[in-house]
Amino acid sequence: MDAGLRPGPQTRSGRHLSYYMIMQQQKLSAVSRILVLLTAIALTVVLFVPMWRIDLDAPQYPEGLRLQIYPHKLGGNVEIINGLNHYIGMKTLHTEDFIEFTVLPYIIGFFALTSLLVAIIPKRRWLNILFIAFVLFGIIAMVDFWRWEYNYGHNLDPNAAIVVPGMAYQPPLIGFKQLLNFGAYSIPDTGGWLFVASGVLLLLAVWMEWKRSASLKRGSFKLRSIVILCGLAGFGSCQSGPVAIKAGEDPCYYCKMTISDMRYGCELLTTKGKAYKFDDLHCLLAYVHTGAIETKDIRTLYVADFGEDNPLLDMKKAFYLRSEELRSPMRGNIAAFSSMENLKQVQIKYPGNLLTYEDVMKKP
Repeated sequence: MDAGLRPGPQTRSGRHLSYYMIMQQQKLSAVSRILVLLTAIALTVVLFVPMWRIDLDAPQYPEGLRLQIYPHKLGGNVEIINGLNHYIGMKTLHTEDFIEFTVLPYIIGFFALTSLLVAIIPKRRWLNILFIAFVLFGIIAMVDFWRWEYNYGHNLDPNAAIVVPGMAYQPPLIGFKQLLNFGAYSIPDTGGWLFVASGVLLLLAVWMEWKRSASLKRGSFKLRSIVILCGLAGFGSCQSGPVAIKAGEDPCYYCKMTISDMRYGCELLTTKGKAYKFDDLHCLLAYVHTGAIETKDIRTLYVADFGEDNPLLDMKKAFYLRSEELRSPMRGNIAAFSSMENLKQVQIKYPGNLLTYEDVMKKP
């Protein structure tokens, strides 16, 4: 036999290296195992906390009403909401009417247990299957939730005490929607955010294993540590800016007049992301001082820049001029500016007094 065809040490070493690389690709890294273990813990907590909530705000309920959806039951102001639903012909809500509350705890428990097993038996293949199944379940759950909302908002009793032709009362799947005099705000609750965070943790683990596998295929055995978990802490606190005011279309929330002069437009943005628009600082301040929205629930107050294009400014960062010559829509007669230089230029035409943010916010 030719010596050149004999399997020497280099050939055996190459085979050993290939086998080692295959085994490494099949096993999860320590960081991925930690991510999957955190997923199991988060999903276990989901079993005991509300997953979703629908908040209802109306003048006759200044403190608002809340419907909370747990994995196994309904919570919150269910009886009061049922009483309101009866008047407009909607079905009343009862935990025992939903098969989802029977099967959902088992499904979530299954994913929690499976995540724990993947962390203990760290196979990349099982991680991929777990992630795909988790995403499919999330999609199916949201479709089922939308179907439930549609049925309850559209299948109305024609003999109800209050019938509005063509009106449906389907709450939003997520976000805000006005339903007659009620504002409905639908958003994940603690369990919902934990469920979303679990999906993000699994996605990170899958992505890290993909990157690691690609690195191993190039012959690199160095594992890259990726620290991304700190970003999850702020996952549920999405920050948004002001909502654009449409002059000639949007009404003032306080006086109900159509906002026509954008130079005096204002906006209140709540921590939930709902925007209240006003045609004058006078109206915004009057509404704030009613106490209809608690200070802790106000994210930001905005006021339009009196200058060109009228962009909305954070009220705490604006400069203010009060002048009787301004003649704003509701005679608040206060203009806001992005800089003191711009204010001084306008003050030549509209003589008046300079105000601070604290001056503007004082209760009359």
